[in-house]
Parts: sequence; structure tokens; C-alpha cells
Amino acid sequence: MSLRVEAVLRRAEFALRTEFEVAPGEVLAVLGPNGAGKSTLLSVLAGELVPDRGRVELDGTAWLDTGGGVNVPTHRRGVGLLAQQALLFPNLTARDNVAFGPRAAGMSRARSRAVADQWLSEVDATDLAPRRPGRLSGGQAQRVALARALAAEPRLLMLDEPLAALDVDAAPAMRGLLHQVLRRQGTPTVLVTHDVLDAVVLADRLLVLVDGEIIERGPTREVLARPREPFTARLAGLNLLAGEALDRIGATIAVGEDTISGRPVEEVEPGAAAAAVFAPSAVAVHRSRPHGSPRNALRGRVSALEPRGDVVRVRGDVEAGSVAADVTPAAVAELGITSNDEVWFAVKAAEVAIHPLSGGSLGA
Repeated sequence: MSLRVEAVLRRAEFALRTEFEVAPGEVLAVLGPNGAGKSTLLSVLAGELVPDRGRVELDGTAWLDTGGGVNVPTHRRGVGLLAQQALLFPNLTARDNVAFGPRAAGMSRARSRAVADQWLSEVDATDLAPRRPGRLSGGQAQRVALARALAAEPRLLMLDEPLAALDVDAAPAMRGLLHQVLRRQGTPTVLVTHDVLDAVVLADRLLVLVDGEIIERGPTREVLARPREPFTARLAGLNLLAGEALDRIGATIAVGEDTISGRPVEEVEPGAAAAAVFAPSAVAVHRSRPHGSPRNALRGRVSALEPRGDVVRVRGDVEAGSVAADVTPAAVAELGITSNDEVWFAVKAAEVAIHPLSGGSLGA
């Protein structure tokens, strides 16, 4: 069963415009900041919200067609949802929570319980069957909620920030479980998340939504390895500076008044839009312009110092945008830098990947 979606929805200060497909068994991750339209999109898929114009089609059958007057109600769409909170029925045991969907669909009590036991086993929660939700940890409750969603045999599975409410110990185990379970499903899945790690581990393809518009899409690893937009680069934990290629090989681009050299991913025409992408860990910070081995050096001002475990992320504003560098606390102390200080950010050319961009220059 494949999912096809076209939707346009306008509100006073917001507009959602989206078009995409999800193949059978494929997981599509939708990433974006708060207010991007992710929850609105899920509401359209579930039938809780009708767009101004659009069509939602599963395996050739229209759930929604605003032009043809079709709008299948939520309870008849066969949508399974795993949200941030497990939302289990507090008065039912874990087994009966999972059996609820099959039972509501007309299955006998004995058969629905057998199905529940099967799915509890699938999510490694067999021993939780007799417990009520009040006796489950957050991670355990999410396992039961996943089993409940799948036991109903949904035609479309939606995951809405499924790991956001879990603690740092429970989230990795649940992420691994989701990876195993979703690989075995033939159902199209739409995953909404803020966490790029969820997309890397779980999703086949990635769709980045900002202000209701799709700004990037494609295979997950490709999008994150070759981000075309600054927002996506920040999601991926990378620096991205956009400019114009200075030569056909594409090894050097002009970024404002600066030039940046690196390893070209593809050939680009001189003057074409291109971007330099590099990791914060590859960036060094200096008080004066560095010399010696071939380096790219950008002058800027420190905008923030963020402790991150055993490193400090130094954020700075340069002419073409912003740069992040991960340096040791000792280096920060030795440099004596504070917010608003002028510094040089340096990165070796070998650490920079130059990517062609479509749709013109990104700007800052």
C-alpha cells in the first residue's frame, strides 16, 4: 500500500503546502522546527483536519479529495498512531490495551487476546501483559502502545515524536526496537520528529518542513550528508556556507568577500550556486589569522559559548552566515575568548565538502 498526499491549508498567519509519496514498507521522516506544520500534516492524514485543497490516497483509494467531495472519517481510515505519550487506557491491562483494536474490529475476545500476546512478544513486552499502565515505566508504556498500534493492522502508521518523552536510558532501546519492527512492516510510515538521530536510524527518506513549505527531501543519508539549506545543516550538526563556484571543478567557492576551498562532490559551472559543508569538530579558533598548512580562514565574532560534555561549542557570526567550532575548554581558557570577541575560524580544505545547490544561492 502506497500513500500519496497533496495538501494546501491556509490559516491567518500560516500556510501548509505539501506533496509527497510514501511507498509500501517505507518510513518517511518529517523534520522541522516548532510551527513548521508537522502536526498539521499528521492531522490531515488522520482525517482530523480538512485542508482547503488536497487529496490523500492510499493504494489508489481516496481518503480525501476536496475536489470530488470525498472525506473518509478518521475511524474508517485505518490509521495507527504512536505519539509522545502512550495514552493507554488506565483501567485495562497491557494485554487488553493491545487487544482493544482487534476486539473493536469484531474479533472474538479469545482471538484478540492471542493477537495481543503475539504483538507484546514482538515488542519484547510479554511479561508486561498483566500490568496496568500505572505500573509501567515510560519506556515500557511506549512498547505496549506500539504493540497496540500495530495489533490493529493499520493501513498507515504515524509516529509523532515517539521518543520525545522518554529518558536518555529508555530512548535508545525504544529506537532500536522501532528499527527492528518497522523493517518488518509492509505499511507506509510517517515519522514526525525533532531528533535527527531518529531519522538516521528509522527513516528511508527525509522531508524537511519549514513554515509549511518543503525545503528539502530525499534519501535520509543523502540529505543529511549533503544538506542544501542552513536549517538542515544545523539538524545534521554541520556548518553550511553558501556561495558561488569560482571554477568548473568546484573546488573553490566565493562566500561573500571570502573564498573557501574543499573537496568537490560534483562538477559545477562557474558562477553556479554551491555550498561548503564541514563539521564543527574540524574547525579551529584563533585570535589572529592562522598561517602554515593550507587552511580556510574566516573572520567573525563570537556569538555564544556552549558547554557540550568534554568540548565547548563556539558559535560565531561571519560575513556569510554562522559557524560553529567544537574546541576543548582548555583552548577556550588559553584563548581567553568571550562573547562578542573577534576571532578567526579555520578549517583545512581536506575537511570541507563542496556541494552544488539547486534553486540558486541560499543566503545566510
